[in-house]
Amino acid sequence: MKNNYYILSDGKLRRDENTIYFVNEDGKRALPIQRIYSIYALGSLSITSKAISLLAKEGICIHFFNRYGFYIGSFYPRESLISGELLVRQVEHYLDFEKRLKLAKLFVEGSVMNMNRILSSYSSDRSLLKNLESLSSAKNIEEVMGVEARARNEYFSEFDNILKNFKFEKRSRQPPENEINSMMSFGYSLLYSAVLSEIYHTQLHPGISYLHEPSERRFSLALDLSEIFKPFIVDRIIFYLVNKGMMNEKDFDRDFKGVLLSDSGKKKFVEEFNSRLKTTIKHRQLKRKVSYQRLIRLECYKLIKHLLGNKEYKPLVIWW
Repeated sequence: MKNNYYILSDGKLRRDENTIYFVNEDGKRALPIQRIYSIYALGSLSITSKAISLLAKEGICIHFFNRYGFYIGSFYPRESLISGELLVRQVEHYLDFEKRLKLAKLFVEGSVMNMNRILSSYSSDRSLLKNLESLSSAKNIEEVMGVEARARNEYFSEFDNILKNFKFEKRSRQPPENEINSMMSFGYSLLYSAVLSEIYHTQLHPGISYLHEPSERRFSLALDLSEIFKPFIVDRIIFYLVNKGMMNEKDFDRDFKGVLLSDSGKKKFVEEFNSRLKTTIKHRQLKRKVSYQRLIRLECYKLIKHLLGNKEYKPLVIWW
């Protein structure tokens, strides 16, 4: 079974023959290349060209974060799963206004439904479902984004009723203004990277998206799909870590204008994030247990079926 590999300290990846080694001040450690799914470089990492060559051959994505925990980019190996037909259909659904609008609405619908489910699991009286009425009548992408933003702001307004030890107050990003925002920014970056890894293992093109505008500097389809998973992966991790008293003042760094996760905070968050990706649930359609990470891949497959005209896409809405 392949696993995600997280590098939390500064070091170097190098290759000797068909083995990848991680080298740092503590010594040299061989990485089980056949068992690595993706690499998350959370420390300063240098990589030899020979190491890159072997990682590319094995189809291993590497996601890079700077010393502050902000995502800066990914090494995306040459795609081996290529479908001309799917690429044409993917572009067609972007260029066709109605087809794009439909998919954009579905991504937001899944996001709103999952945010609402999270609130109800914490006994909140607030319902976000009224936003779906506005969503159905949205006439363009800007209006769809507006509905998503309003629903998310309503959702965020309940955070301080859920959290026990830290205050959220409002969403802030560059830089995060408090502990909760620092965890959100870090967690959403990890999730984006995880979604990108799953897209790589399908025939989808990561740069052709529907809710978010395609860009030369980002894999925007990963942003689209991440909206569905943010509430029940990242947000639940934050609630769990905070309400269980697992995060403390030492897990945050205030040496900057904002608040960032310290090395200990990153380690705690990464451990819980990886644990969540491995968490399994009984899938209603497949009638077997699947991991959260597998759910992301299945969402990609559902989108592919929609693009090819085989089955209408329906976003994942959690029931647990």
